[in-house]
Amino acid sequence: MKTILVTGGLGFIGSNLIKILNKKNYFVINIDKVSYASNFNNILHNIKNYKFYKIDINNKILVQKILYKYNPSIIFNVAAETHVDRSIVSPKEFIKSNIVGVFNLLEVIRFYKKKIKLIHVSTDEVYGDVKNKLNSKESDAYNPSSPYAASKASSDLLIKSYVRTYKVPAIITNCCNNFGPNQYLEKLIPKIIYKIINKKPIPIYGNGKNIREWIYVEDHCNALIKISKSGKIGETYNIGSGYIFNNIQIVKKIISVFKKKNPFLYNSIKINLVKDRPGHDFRYCLNSSKIKNKLKWKCDINFDQGIKKTINWYEKKFAENYFK
Repeated sequence: MKTILVTGGLGFIGSNLIKILNKKNYFVINIDKVSYASNFNNILHNIKNYKFYKIDINNKILVQKILYKYNPSIIFNVAAETHVDRSIVSPKEFIKSNIVGVFNLLEVIRFYKKKIKLIHVSTDEVYGDVKNKLNSKESDAYNPSSPYAASKASSDLLIKSYVRTYKVPAIITNCCNNFGPNQYLEKLIPKIIYKIINKKPIPIYGNGKNIREWIYVEDHCNALIKISKSGKIGETYNIGSGYIFNNIQIVKKIISVFKKKNPFLYNSIKINLVKDRPGHDFRYCLNSSKIKNKLKWKCDINFDQGIKKTINWYEKKFAENYFK
C-alpha cells in the first residue's frame, strides 16, 4: 500500500483529495495546523488507512519526523492561506504559510534520505488579469495582483529554483476556481448558497462582471492524482475546466436551481452590489491543453451538475450544523 502525505488535509481541497485517495486504497497521512478554515467534519470518522497530525508545515522538525516515520512516496502540498480578502487585510500570515512554509517543506525534502515527489497546488491568480479571449499558458510570465496571489507566485518560483538547483522532484499545478463540498463559507459559491437559504441579500463586488473559470473539486483532485502518476518532474500544469462565468451569472445559476426546488420560497432573492475590493482582477482563464493532450485528463462533471451536487450538500450540512 503506497503512503501519501497531504498537507492541509482538513481544508476544502485537501479533504476532498484524501477522500478520493482513500477510495483508491492509499495510506494517507494528513498534517494540518488546524486554522479557522479547517474542519474535522471534512474527514469521515473512523476512516481506515489514515493518520492525522496537528502540524504546521513551518515546523521543520515535526514534518521531518513524519517523513522518517512513514516514508511517503508523494507529498500533495495543499496547505495554504487562500482567501484574497484576508490577504489584503492581513498579508503577514500569507507570507508565513504560503512562502516560508513551502520553503521549510522544500528544505525537509531536500535533505531527506529518499526521493519524495512533491505535487504543489497553486492557483491561476499567479498569472494576473488576462484580457478577454486570452488564456493563461504555463509559459506565461507571472503578474500577481493581491498579496495572496503574490505569495503563491513566490512559492511557485521557489519550487522551480529547488528543482533546478537541488534536483528536488517537484511538479507545480495551477488550477482555476474550485467549488464543491467542504468549502469554507467565506468563498463565493458557498456564501451565495448560505445567503439564499437564509433569505438574505447576496453581496457581489463592483458591477458583478468579474470573470472566473470554475472546476468541481473532485475533477481537480483527480487531475492532481493523474499528475502525480504521469506528470513530468519540473513541469507546470494548468488545470482548467472551460466553464467560464461572471459573478452575476454564477448567482443567477444558483438561484435558478433553488427556484426549481421551490419557486414560491425563493422568488424575491436580492443581489447587492457592494464596493469593489482593492486590486480586483477582472478575468482569469487558463489554457489547459497541456494536461488534456499530454496526460489525457478531462473534467467528468460539468458546471451545472456540480452546482446541483454542491447545493444539495450544503442544504444537508446546514441542517446538521456542520459549520460550527
